[in-house]
Amino acid sequence: MLTALIIDDEAPAREELRSLLEAFPDIEVVGECANAIEGISAIHRLRPDVVFLDIQMPRVSGLEMVGMIEASALPQIVFVTAYDEHALRAFEEHATDYLLKPIEPERLARTLDWLRSGSRQTSAALLAQGQTLRQIPCSGRNRIFLIGLDEVEYIYTDVSGVQVVGLNKQGMTELTLKVLQERTPLIRCHRQYLVNVDHIAEIHLLENGAAEIITHNGKKVPVSRRHFRHLKDSLGMP
Repeated sequence: MLTALIIDDEAPAREELRSLLEAFPDIEVVGECANAIEGISAIHRLRPDVVFLDIQMPRVSGLEMVGMIEASALPQIVFVTAYDEHALRAFEEHATDYLLKPIEPERLARTLDWLRSGSRQTSAALLAQGQTLRQIPCSGRNRIFLIGLDEVEYIYTDVSGVQVVGLNKQGMTELTLKVLQERTPLIRCHRQYLVNVDHIAEIHLLENGAAEIITHNGKKVPVSRRHFRHLKDSLGMP
């Protein structure tokens, strides 16, 4: 049994693909998502075997979304698109396969045969491209929004999740600290914190060998002894 997740911003397209997949008794559709932010959360929560991912989605495209998923949670990716040039790019970036809209049942059957065969490519190759994130998808107060990296002051984790603190707004993201550290210029200054060095105004040294960052907005960010050396190196400090 293969578990599948459908991510597409168009409801009719999701319904059509679900209907096609339901014709195969060994395929279980475990969920549907209308955008990349919902999709990242569902992938981490549901751990599907394969994701049928629309490339053309507003705000965060399918290609961008793949670079936001932690490698350990990355399923096989089948891109779905109405445009041949996008399909070709997806295939070249080592997606498992791609499907052109409108999806033909025979073409879908070949894709599923490939997935069942066990000889498919690993979608982890997508992460090897070293994509750098330009913006961070967030949610808060019943809305979804993006914070550009240049607007991010720092990011931290607490009991509710990963919090992104921007110059003018704050929200929670489904991205992990590991992904954010690997895919952005943000520097880890503490086990639970990443900081944007462009927003550091001062660093206060503390008695225990740790330190405290003061941002240009006057916010305080802890620096642990373990990460202080790396932070100093990043700032060119002796």
